[in-house]
Amino acid sequence: MYTGLLHLHNLLRWVILLLLLISIFQSFSKTAGLRKTSLFLLISAHIQFLIGLYQWFIGGFGYNLIKNNGFSEVMKNSAQRFWAVEHIAGTLIAIILITIARGKVKRGAYSAASWLYVVALILILAVVPWPFREDIARPWFPGVK
Repeated sequence: MYTGLLHLHNLLRWVILLLLLISIFQSFSKTAGLRKTSLFLLISAHIQFLIGLYQWFIGGFGYNLIKNNGFSEVMKNSAQRFWAVEHIAGTLIAIILITIARGKVKRGAYSAASWLYVVALILILAVVPWPFREDIARPWFPGVK
């Protein structure tokens, strides 16, 4: 089950990035479809976070890493720190920004929403374990090395 959720977590990354890019474009151009796109983005982001939260508590890269090694040791190791702190904190902040932006879209404040989406995109791009990042690399797609 853990592996299946890890693959789903990896695939949802692409869905969220695509929806985020579409939402940014629609918010800057004030397109009418933004309300629906932002809703799908919000739902996808929250599902992604719930899957990630489950993995953080159950898997070996989050809570168990801190519990077994101690917080000070985890913070000294950049790869362990990424998984135990940076990945989840950055994602949480990005999802909070996406949620706030969705509220702005519902009120018609497209300009404010567009900048929140841009900051969320930058945060997500910073905390994703891309294949070219040393020590924390994950494949582009599940099962592909």
